[in-house]
Amino acid sequence: MVYFSSEYEVKIDAKGRVVLPSRVKQNLPVESGNNIVVSRGFEKCLVLRPQSEFFKILDRLKKLNQFDAKSRNFQRKMLSGSTDLELDNNGRFLIPRSMMNYAGLENQAIIIGMGDRLEIWNPEEYDKFLNNDPEDFANMAQDIFKDEEPLAED
Repeated sequence: MVYFSSEYEVKIDAKGRVVLPSRVKQNLPVESGNNIVVSRGFEKCLVLRPQSEFFKILDRLKKLNQFDAKSRNFQRKMLSGSTDLELDNNGRFLIPRSMMNYAGLENQAIIIGMGDRLEIWNPEEYDKFLNNDPEDFANMAQDIFKDEEPLAED
């Protein structure tokens, strides 16, 4: 099972290369090898998935009705710019310039573990996102988990 967590501050070199943190690299599934896929996130960030996890998304996208405009547009937005990458011997990968522009990345980034995927954020954008109204976060949790059983306290 793939599981990524934590936040990692990373440097982006002049060519757009990033070293994947060793803890993250350890959690890459064997079936993906050193192959990862970067794509645009729903927010102004990038999403990095092991290739095997990206193939699961791709399988779902292929099942969408190609004759439905909404489905085609979603496929287009989801897949446009998606790039297969391979980690080099130093655990580095190259972020395409168009993807760096999309996420507003320059020489620093924050990589965030999101369970089955990673997000790559401009540190300032991520800080703005995190410092959003804390009450909004609580309301979001209440809305999302409204039909769930409460957690038992020890």
